[in-house]
Amino acid sequence: MAAQTTKHFVRGSYQEIVSSRSGKPFIISLWSLDCIYCRDDMVIFGKLLKKYHDLDLVLISTDTREQTKEITQALQKYPLKQVESWVFADSFVERLRYEVDTQWYGELPRTYFYDAQGHAVAHSGKLDYAQIELWIRSNKNKN
Repeated sequence: MAAQTTKHFVRGSYQEIVSSRSGKPFIISLWSLDCIYCRDDMVIFGKLLKKYHDLDLVLISTDTREQTKEITQALQKYPLKQVESWVFADSFVERLRYEVDTQWYGELPRTYFYDAQGHAVAHSGKLDYAQIELWIRSNKNKN
């Protein structure tokens, strides 16, 4: 089994993630090791990935790159080992948050649902399995 690779999230990373998925629906979830609701979301994502193997999910940890080992261990608790993973790697986190979304002030979990046309819907707080599954199904049919 290949080890989880967590990339460093710096200025330009968000645009790289979004532009590399042009024309495809995907989900970006921002989370942290000390966020309890984020763990609940990880359980939901793990279940959804078992059911929808082609779900494109990107996880971005707002922790520090010094916590990469702990981040990897956390992802291995859930079936999220194959998910694209990033960690904030700039000490000026406000700049990274602003690059993600000018309307995001750091609350976690923060999830973005991108449709194939590149339109995003942002959600702050705990996710609902049924609502995400509905989003997955409605976006699968459009491709």
